[in-house]
Amino acid sequence: MLAFTTYSEAGGVGKSTLAASLAVAAARDGRDVLVIDLDPQEASISYLLDVDDERDDSSADSLVRHLVERPRGEFDDLIRPSEGVDVIPAHNSLSMLGKHLQRREEEANDFGENWNRNVQLLRVLRENDVQDRYDTLIIDPPATADVKLYNAIHATRSLVVPFEPSGKGFKSVDGLEDLVPGLEENLGINVGVLAIVPNNFSGTNDQQDMLEEIQNKGYDVPVVLNERGSLFEGCWRQQCSAFKYIEEHRDRERDYELATLERLRSLSRQLHGTVEATA
Repeated sequence: MLAFTTYSEAGGVGKSTLAASLAVAAARDGRDVLVIDLDPQEASISYLLDVDDERDDSSADSLVRHLVERPRGEFDDLIRPSEGVDVIPAHNSLSMLGKHLQRREEEANDFGENWNRNVQLLRVLRENDVQDRYDTLIIDPPATADVKLYNAIHATRSLVVPFEPSGKGFKSVDGLEDLVPGLEENLGINVGVLAIVPNNFSGTNDQQDMLEEIQNKGYDVPVVLNERGSLFEGCWRQQCSAFKYIEEHRDRERDYELATLERLRSLSRQLHGTVEATA
């Protein structure tokens, strides 16, 4: 199974749009795909894929309840289909996940139990045989380095990092050199960066220099996505992936947008190929 977390400490770089696009690309290649939304913000991948109608329902079961071993139903009942992809939507209770996990960990410690707040998503996934049922697992957490990100990375061990070629964006990629070793030390695992994905790339000299410097650091940059503001804004407006937006909501085909879809397909296939070759 290909498993990765989409991560960027810089906001507004197309993280959730990239996650949704890669999920749908994999599904269209015949793969079974599960997306987990760990972002409590309203504008998350759950909204983008139009499966967030129970976000503020306090009576609904949620992934948070399963993480603290207080479920109200079966794990499979959390899953919502969208564009051929299975999605576990975000719930507003995610904003309190750190507090809930800390309380549960303290309770376990009082009874002499070994209970780690950072591995609970991995536990839930293993208990429900996600690794055997799916070909692809994509987790989309918030940019904040907190327990949601730690659970995501503990479950996937790999990152796909969208990168906006600006000073702020370059600094966020540069910060991976500190972030990844820190995560490995704190979580006791190995963490790999599968790909850096430049987005909104217009090819200026400064942007070319940034791209070369990232590649010289040893990061893989399989594809470069040019500036496609109209396309991605349309995805959010219509609550769908780039694939569905072009097929159902554009008045005509535009060659440059079709080229963007092909690059997303190519990225998905290269990510899966890397894992399959390693296996």
